Amino acid sequence: MKDMDIKPLSSWPIDVSTRPLVIAGPCSAETEEQVMDAARGIKAAGIPIFRAGIWKPRTRPNSFEGIGAKGLIWLQKVKEETGLITATEVANARHVELALGAGVDILWIGARTTVNPFAVQEIADALRGHDIPVLVKNPINPDLELWMGAIERLHAVGLTRLAAIHRGFSTYQKLKYRNDPQWQIPIELKRRMPQLPIFCDPSHITGDRDLLDEVAQKSMDLNYEGLIIESHCKPEEAWSDAKQQLTPVALKELLANLVLRDPEAGNELVDNTLGELRHLIDDFDQKLLELLENRMQVAKTIGHYKKENNITVLQNKRWGSILEKSMENGKKKGFSEQFINSLFKAIHQESINQQEEIMNS
Repeated sequence: MKDMDIKPLSSWPIDVSTRPLVIAGPCSAETEEQVMDAARGIKAAGIPIFRAGIWKPRTRPNSFEGIGAKGLIWLQKVKEETGLITATEVANARHVELALGAGVDILWIGARTTVNPFAVQEIADALRGHDIPVLVKNPINPDLELWMGAIERLHAVGLTRLAAIHRGFSTYQKLKYRNDPQWQIPIELKRRMPQLPIFCDPSHITGDRDLLDEVAQKSMDLNYEGLIIESHCKPEEAWSDAKQQLTPVALKELLANLVLRDPEAGNELVDNTLGELRHLIDDFDQKLLELLENRMQVAKTIGHYKKENNITVLQNKRWGSILEKSMENGKKKGFSEQFINSLFKAIHQESINQQEEIMNS
């Protein structure tokens, strides 16, 4: 993946001399007046790119599903009056055709579309020969290969100004946020596609305007290149996703409060200190692997004993006890429940895999 020709944000039709690059505007284009008011507010906030949803794929059919193609005329007016770069979501070839015809500058593919390779390929084919920036939201399910596949389909038709949008992943669990960030997935995406710029979508991750600042800050701490945030002049009256939108004035304040850090220290003393600490981390990681190896050896011994005595691999009562004690001990040591839960479930699954291999040999 490291040899993919993905151009940097500096190739986009916008000044990217400052970080983050921000895309903002209402979840949905509702009326011409609402769109123009929002665009003027975004312009006043110093944000260069205006977004508005024209077509809105919704979970239930009776929800507001977007104003449709006439909203593209409003985006044209935004560009003419304010000079802002415009962006909108496309979900099929017809959307692409209409958006390109209206002169929309940047397109993005939503989470519900990314999950469908047929739809992504249709969009890619419609974009063949068009040099336009396209952002790809992560699929609603935590599937890195699916996310990468969508980007690869677009790249295969000649698009090189590509970026990813991290908007979190759907979960049946009730969490603090609307969508689970699962930060390790975009981190892995960046490792495998290092040239690919990544934007964070705090609006869809949190679903709550009061939580936007903490997620936006974390994305900056992880060195994301940009933010895409929903902003409405009257959020409480928004026709869709009212709870997660904030006013342009509040958005300007959020951006002003972000702490931006450099990826490298550029100081010999600091670099040396970090090097020593990272060496300690490497040693601990090696010891962790050795401990896990020893644990799996015991699990294998148990597997042989179970096979000899015709005992099932899974012991639900025992597993429940392990998880309960681990959660309790982990909490005392300052670890989050989510971390301990994920860690010990992964360890337990590997133990089961090792024992099943013995049972079936």
